[in-house]
Amino acid sequence: MKSALELDTLKMRLNDADLQGLDLHQRIQRALRALILEGALGPGVKLPATRVLAGSLGVARDTVENAYVQLQRDGFVLRRKGSGSYVPETIGSELRGAAHRRQRLRAPGRSEAQPGAGLSRRGRAILDSGGVSDQTVIKAFATGLPETRTFPTGVWERLQRQVLKDYRGQVLLHGDAQGAEPLRREIATYLNLERGAKVSPEQILVLSSTRQALFLCAQLLVDAGKPILMENPGYFGAKKAFESAEARVVPIGVDSSGILTDLLWADRSGASCVYVTPSHQYPTGATLPLARRLDLINWAARNGKWILEDDYDSEFHYDGLPTACVQGLDKHQRTLYIGTFGKTLYPGLRMGYMALPHGLVHAFTRARSILDGHTPQILQLTLARFMGDGHYNAHVRAMRKLYAARREAMLAAIDRYLGEIVTPLRPRGGMQIACILKPGWSEAKTIRQAAGAAVQLPGLSRLYQGEHKESGWLLGYASLTEHEIETATLHLARALVK
Repeated sequence: MKSALELDTLKMRLNDADLQGLDLHQRIQRALRALILEGALGPGVKLPATRVLAGSLGVARDTVENAYVQLQRDGFVLRRKGSGSYVPETIGSELRGAAHRRQRLRAPGRSEAQPGAGLSRRGRAILDSGGVSDQTVIKAFATGLPETRTFPTGVWERLQRQVLKDYRGQVLLHGDAQGAEPLRREIATYLNLERGAKVSPEQILVLSSTRQALFLCAQLLVDAGKPILMENPGYFGAKKAFESAEARVVPIGVDSSGILTDLLWADRSGASCVYVTPSHQYPTGATLPLARRLDLINWAARNGKWILEDDYDSEFHYDGLPTACVQGLDKHQRTLYIGTFGKTLYPGLRMGYMALPHGLVHAFTRARSILDGHTPQILQLTLARFMGDGHYNAHVRAMRKLYAARREAMLAAIDRYLGEIVTPLRPRGGMQIACILKPGWSEAKTIRQAAGAAVQLPGLSRLYQGEHKESGWLLGYASLTEHEIETATLHLARALVK
């Protein structure tokens, strides 16, 4: 910002209605991010020193420093010691779209499921798929299972009694298929403040689970037998949801930074959607960098595609602050954002949600009304009060601190007892750790050995499609105490080396 006019532009941005309610450093960070995305601060532009900008805005220098730190973490700013802070040169190329497209993927063939036992072809395929098994008890090393023993049940019960008293018989009737308005309002507020989204309560659809959201996406956006793109490796439940809706899943490779967007541009399958987990790629834990997020959005906008953003556990980010969601960066309204309370609160709640583009809300609400009507009103209204009274954010903060310590305990235990067997992929957040088996170790054999010692060891290779599969495990740690992590890892090691 080299002129008073540009400084005035930043000051005007700080007063935008959608930034009100944020901390001052967040407002500065969001305002600068918007100017960079719009090209007002182009590639290579040097930002003012924190002291200079703080003086111009009349704020503390630490406030500007915190804003710059988050911009750097999100990839919007490059900081050079002794030189200053710059907008990266790569921002411009990504905003203009990728110039080089390299590989072309061919969609795999599809084998027809044989009908039998009186089932339809679809029914037989669902039966043969084996379904999805959710963990019903706390045990090592269950993936995606949160800590439930410390959940504030007393607070929840008190709020539920208040709801019953205030709403009386109304909560015993059918509810709005889109979701209770108080809860939709709280979800929208949370997403805008905490995840950098741009969404109104009218865009929120309350559902029972992430898998229900993905099933609806496949039903409404993909014709039977048509392709849908998905990260490889990727979430097993998503693949099952898509296949149960008769979509054909086409894998798109990932690397240490997440989905390879160049492969999206090269794809010729005719798919209308891509399923991604940009905050913590499942199962590798990679965080999609800004350049690829922008390229993903650009690909969807130019080609009329939909982005299915599964933000399943982004609240649990331990190395720095969470990155902003793709939905908040997507000015083209091509992103369907999917969230769940099953990871942040407890899985038995059976409640998730979507933030939909305006044009899709009516169709998705109609489809949900056919599928199962609505989520129980008493749970929705209790959750709305739980969020509105500040209990939700407090619980998430407590779990974030707890899980960060458990991640370190899990990594330390792996190093102590399993270091000769696997190499862990250290995640920046999440609730599980992917571990790659070292040469000479068989995934199938280690799983059998673990089962013989009453340890359920989630395999990694089943999350891959195609010929190339990494052998290893996916070890969940969130639901285990540090002592339980230590004991279970030692027990596993003894079962494998005996």
